[in-house]
Amino acid sequence: MASVNKKSFEYDPHTLPNGENFKFHLVVSEWNKTITYSLSSAAIKTLLKAGVKEENILIWSVPGSFELIYGSKKAQKNNPNAVIAIGSIIQGQTKHFEYICQAVTHGIKDLNVKSDVPVIFCVLTDYNIDQAKARSGGKYGNKGVEAAITALKMAELVPNPKLK
Repeated sequence: MASVNKKSFEYDPHTLPNGENFKFHLVVSEWNKTITYSLSSAAIKTLLKAGVKEENILIWSVPGSFELIYGSKKAQKNNPNAVIAIGSIIQGQTKHFEYICQAVTHGIKDLNVKSDVPVIFCVLTDYNIDQAKARSGGKYGNKGVEAAITALKMAELVPNPKLK
């Protein structure tokens, strides 16, 4: 659900699955917490609007984005309908940014391959703090909303006969 130089995608809340019986776990990085807390707050609000009960949303805190992999793996074992991994990686002056981005991306992909509980990738990988702010509630919307919508749709993943 990438968006280039535009606000978050538009969606019709009436087309979302009813989340009343769903359970979601959010694994949230404490690193760049202003950004990650904004993303998680938007995700929670979106889930609640879709009917998810507050007691069915569990937050797991991990120190950084690299730890999202292990945290998400632990969250999957508690059998939620989906896990949302929320992080913010901002480029510094070393190659560390590239290694962490790649490791987190592959780690979360591996969790999706190995488990029946989907892990939604809500990790911002930005060149600077301004880009991160723009994507976590700024001029480009909030990727936490998109992650929650994705989690709802993946929780109720069923074939769509209209696409035939």
